[in-house]
Amino acid sequence: MKHLRKLFLMMMMLVGMIVVAACGSDEITTDNGEEKIVVVTTIAQIADGVKNIGGDQVEVVSLMGPGVDPHLYKATQSDMKKLEQADMIFYNGLHLEGKMLEIFEKMNETKPTYAIAEGIDPSLLRDDMADATIIDPHIWFNIDIWQDALHEITVGLSEYDSENKELYEENEKKYFAELTELKEYAASKIQEVPEESRVLVTAHDAFNYFGAAYNMEVMGLQGLSTDAEYGLGDVQELVNVLVEREIGAVFVESSISEKSINAVIEGSKDKGHDVVIGGELFSDAMGEEGTEEGTYIGMYRHNVDTIVEALK
Repeated sequence: MKHLRKLFLMMMMLVGMIVVAACGSDEITTDNGEEKIVVVTTIAQIADGVKNIGGDQVEVVSLMGPGVDPHLYKATQSDMKKLEQADMIFYNGLHLEGKMLEIFEKMNETKPTYAIAEGIDPSLLRDDMADATIIDPHIWFNIDIWQDALHEITVGLSEYDSENKELYEENEKKYFAELTELKEYAASKIQEVPEESRVLVTAHDAFNYFGAAYNMEVMGLQGLSTDAEYGLGDVQELVNVLVEREIGAVFVESSISEKSINAVIEGSKDKGHDVVIGGELFSDAMGEEGTEEGTYIGMYRHNVDTIVEALK
């Protein structure tokens, strides 16, 4: 009997340790216990920018990982704890994280909270073709505009930590030089695709900035937000375009179900026109952390290479 009681107590202690460990997973810790600025971001594209500009001075946490759709994302209790622990918060804005806006407004009352896209020159932003009152939030696909947005990170960090202002400015300069090389690579690579074949068809309108930057026509089944509904008429309209213009490849997105694009492929097939999936693109989310596609530059190069290989 004593043996069983002892075994029971040991099991209860083990369960308690597991629970404590699980609760502790919400805590933000810094490497080696160093004093760092704790920065929480929404999408990984912003997190990558903060890491490059902030360097060793920051500990960065991205709320939205691979395959996560920011248009539909709702903050969890764990997210709220991370936001409360943060020293600073950076998010995209322009209603990309539409279900979290009230949270950011509240957080801004107690700590620096930046919508990095909302300081961009309005003349550079693109309207929704269906509704001119809606601004396209997918600015990271135009590298020049994205640099303007990322500069807000440099400004924010410099205001919070003025002693390292020169460091942040120097890191920005180095990172922007890499982004300029990336832009030149993309422009050169896309030249391999014949002009008549530069048609990018995806599940939703995330690539309009990309298309404008590289003279590509872009078509999406859904609107700027995946929160928008699409119907049989939308599918049929896109099918007609694919058939009439003999477009042979469409693309899926890592953060969106393939269901909508598969409906377009099947509709085209019913009309005697074969369409293939040209590959998976990263639109609103990046790849797994620790991979090339888990960085902004790696994600962008992957998209360019995938598009060119399928369309050339």
